[in-house]
Formats: sequence, C-alpha cells, structure tokens
Amino acid sequence: MRSSRQTRINRRWVIKPPSRAAAELARQLKVSDLLAQLLVNRGLGAADTAAGFLRPRLSDLIPPDRMPGVEAAVRRLKQALDNSEKITIYGDYDVDGITGVAVLWRLLSTLGADVDYYIPHRIEEGYGLNRMAVASLAESGTKLLITVDCGIAAAESAGLAGRLGMDIIITDHHEPAAVLPPAAAIVHPALRDDYPNKDSSGSMVAFKLSWALANEFRTGRRLEGDLRQFMLDAAVLAAMGTIADVVDIRGENRSITSYGLRALPHCRLAGIRALVESARLDGGVGTDQVAFRLAPLLNAAGRMGHARLAVELLITHDKTQAARIAAYLQNQNVQRRKSERRILEQALEMTACRNLDQTGNCGLVLAGRGWHAGVVGIVASRIVEKFCRPAILICLPAEGRAGDGMLAQGSARSIEGFDILNAIRSCAGHLAGFGGHKMAAGLRLRPENVDMFAADFENYANRHLDSSDVVRKLHVDASVPLGRLQSEMVEELRMLEPFGPGNPEPVLATESVRLAAAPRKVGSSGGHLQLAVTDGKASRRCIGFGMGHLEKKLIDGEVFDVAYRPQIDTYAGGRSVELVLADVRFDGERPERPPA
Repeated sequence: MRSSRQTRINRRWVIKPPSRAAAELARQLKVSDLLAQLLVNRGLGAADTAAGFLRPRLSDLIPPDRMPGVEAAVRRLKQALDNSEKITIYGDYDVDGITGVAVLWRLLSTLGADVDYYIPHRIEEGYGLNRMAVASLAESGTKLLITVDCGIAAAESAGLAGRLGMDIIITDHHEPAAVLPPAAAIVHPALRDDYPNKDSSGSMVAFKLSWALANEFRTGRRLEGDLRQFMLDAAVLAAMGTIADVVDIRGENRSITSYGLRALPHCRLAGIRALVESARLDGGVGTDQVAFRLAPLLNAAGRMGHARLAVELLITHDKTQAARIAAYLQNQNVQRRKSERRILEQALEMTACRNLDQTGNCGLVLAGRGWHAGVVGIVASRIVEKFCRPAILICLPAEGRAGDGMLAQGSARSIEGFDILNAIRSCAGHLAGFGGHKMAAGLRLRPENVDMFAADFENYANRHLDSSDVVRKLHVDASVPLGRLQSEMVEELRMLEPFGPGNPEPVLATESVRLAAAPRKVGSSGGHLQLAVTDGKASRRCIGFGMGHLEKKLIDGEVFDVAYRPQIDTYAGGRSVELVLADVRFDGERPERPPA
C-alpha cells in the first residue's frame, strides 16, 4: 500500500486528451492503446524512442568522453596520480554530493592516489566552495582540489585556490555563473549545447568523470576485474544521487536509475547494505524507497550534524562500522522528523495568523527563531505542497545573537514554471549570498534585512505569477472505464517504472461512478478509507489514504468522479486490481481539458 503522502485532495483536474498517434504507436510497439497514450503524454511518441524508454539498459549511457570538460580533467588527474600529488575531493552535503564524492574517492583510492575528501558543515559553512576551507586545504598540502556538485559559481574561491598553489577541477550541474571560475578543468553538462543530458545530477557528472578515468587504465576494449566492479557499484551510487536530486528521469537518467534500483538490494558496498537493512527494505526497491527511505538517512547526517559521516558510510569496507553508522543516521533522522514537525506547525500557524494563503500573495516568506537550518528546506517543500506557492523559510539567529554579525539562513523551494533562483537574484541587494537552481535555492542575509527581502520577493512573485498558477492541479493521463483495468493491463503499465520527474506515476480517472460497497474507515485512527466503486459495467476496490473524513460525503453523494493510481493487490496471496485514490470530485464539474 502507498502512504498518505501521495494523496492530494480538491485540486483542479487536468486530463490529457486522447492522442491520435497512440493507436499507431501501440501497433508498432505491440502494446495497449493505454500504455501508448501514456508514452505520448511523456513526449515519447516516436516508436524507436519509446521502445528504448520501455527497455532501459546501462549500455545506453552516453559515453563519458562526451561530457564537456572531461578530457582536460582526466589529463590533470593522471598527472596528479603520476606525481603522487595530494588530492582532496570537496563535495556538497546532500545525497547528490555525498554519493558523487564516494564514487570519485573509491576510484582514486583503487588507483593508489593520495586522496582525502572534505564536506562543508551545512550550518557553519553553508553551501558551496568557501574561502576558509580552501585556505585550510592548501595549508594541509592539497595540490589538486576536485569539487562535486558545487563550485561552478565560486569564481572567488577558485581564484584563491590558484593563488595558494592548488589546481582545481570543478564538477557541477548547477546553473553556471556569467563568469566561469578559473580552473584546470570544468566538467559540466551545460557547457556545450550538443551534450544530450543537461539534466545530469551532480553524482552523474562525478560518475562520468570516474568512468573516463577508469577507461585510461583498462587493458582491453572493456573494463575488467576491480575496475569493472567499481563502475557497477558506482552506478548504484550515481542512481541514488540522481533520484535524490529530483532531476528529469528520462534519457540516460532513466538508464542509470533503472539499473541502480535493480542492483541496489544486491550491492556489495557495506554501507549500502547497512542502509537497506536499517531502513527495513525487505522487498523491492523503487524510486519512492530511495527518495523517502534511504536518501533521508544519508541527508540526516548533514542536516542534524556533519555529512562527512555519510561519506564514511559509503566508502567503508567494514560491515560492523557500516552498521554502526547506519544506526546512528537512523537516530539522527528521527530527530530530524521531530524538528520538521515542530517547524511545520509554527510555519502553518504563521500563515494562518497573517492570512498569507488568502491575501492573494503568490509567494511566501516565513522566518522564525530556533528553526533548524538543516531542516527548513524540507519544511519549505511541505509549504509549497500545501499552498502551491514558491516558499522561503528563514532561520533567524537566537535572541541576543543577532547583533554579533550572525546571519539568517534561508531555504527556498518553488513550483513548476517559476524560476526561484532568478526571483532571489532580483532581491540580491538584501542578501549576503545565495545559490541554487530553478526549483531550490539557499540564501544568507542580515536579520534586519528579512522584512525588506520578503516584501521584494513577494512582489516579484506577484508580478510573475497569477491566481491560475497557484492552484493545485492534478494531472490525469487518461479517462478510462473501470472494465479496462484488468490485472494484465495494470502489469503492463509497470513497464513505465521507475517513476520520477518527466515520468510521473500514471494517474487515471473514471467519471460518474457510484458506491458499490459502503466506505469503511481503516487505520489506527480511522484516517484512511476503503470502498468499492462501479461505473455500471464493472466495479473496483479502492483505498483512499488520508480520506477518512470523506466517509459521510461519499455515502450522501449519488454520483462522483475518482482519480487514482492502479496497482495489483497481492494481500493474503490474492491478486486483484486496487485503485489508490488520488482525488474525489463530488460537484459534477468536469476536469479542465487542454486543447489537443
């Protein structure tokens, strides 16, 4: 069964119209019209592209030498290996950065390099390549500094590295600054227009650099032995980073993710095995399990303490040590959830007191003392989900400390179609620093500037968004009669897995249904609902997570519409189609249908 996290109630339905191309695509691929329609909805109307999408292979990955900047980076890395130079990998503190650091560190260690890694403290140092860390690493003897998932906008810090006698290789995927930092090499998917996957995650960029370097040490046409096994393990780490960073999961991102999910339960890495056991993932592993079970454990280290521990987990060969670290991260994640609930309650109270959700504001800025800087990004995402508005949550310094130069720290999350980095950039006069990308960003500012920043940000949002942009929408792939939802059809839809941005889990709808069996509240507090519906020709059982409050309304209602995700229920050894409700419409209003 799926969690209540996936339930969205009272949203505007947007049903995709039937495509004329679906029937021909179905004929060419020998699949159902429904699956063909879903492929067309995802921009996969060409038969060869759709066929590759349905059968992703690791061999479909773009060759590493095509990644912009990788040739120069490999050349400098080989020089460092030949001269036994000290190398330090400087990575971001999120899962994308952590996994990318682990990939590069493992390869360089396998090749006999003198290599260390550095992860900045999320709260004390903040995001990106900072000057104090650069100076400290130079003093420690580092001759080659490699960034992972950061550095593309750090021209000042990169320049300092050069003046202190260090060469720097930047690997990143965030938006490049107007002026690129000085570096021996910059490995970045967006630096060349012809590179096919500009949506590469930071871990994928590190994976491609590692792959290209490993190729320099192969003895035949293909990697063999330890190097081959390294790349297979590295693919699992790159897949985790790709899922956690919420990038488009089509193209080669789908290939790496599909392989990684299949291989993850059997991965040889002691840290991955310890994570899987700690999260109690005893069944199959999908994108949801990585995004909402494994990734939070790795992120907990950086949110509540120091992310260096998460890297240690991913590079250790000691099973006992891995189990100990995983258990500690599990505890840290429990503390993170408690802090998240407390901040969310306070943030919702602020919106209620200020009527921020009713005043017409298209952007929200909330600030509070005592908020944990490592957690506000998650809460900002919750606020976006609830109010469908870009949101920024800011941690103010504790009372009595605002006057000693301490800065407030904020995390921003956006909605589809609103570039929050550009919005923050428009208010840069109030800020001490900021960075990120279109959907998520971070910022720092003096506490006395928070109100002015909030006013300017909300004005910017109001100018670039209107009421139609900040309405929660439910995108429905197709309207289908219940009789089409046979187990074979639902099984066929699993060919679309793994799901993620660019390839969301299919949502279907059936209109004008009635109750076929009285609804029944289930769950420890009666928060969920079991029911059966019929469209007059067929009936199906449904489960509505978080919909217990709709029991009476369903009984009183005569005809209603349901939107859902179909799944195969195998409870107690059975095998039947069950509909996981995404929404219910009672008022008879038909969904908005965009033009074909």
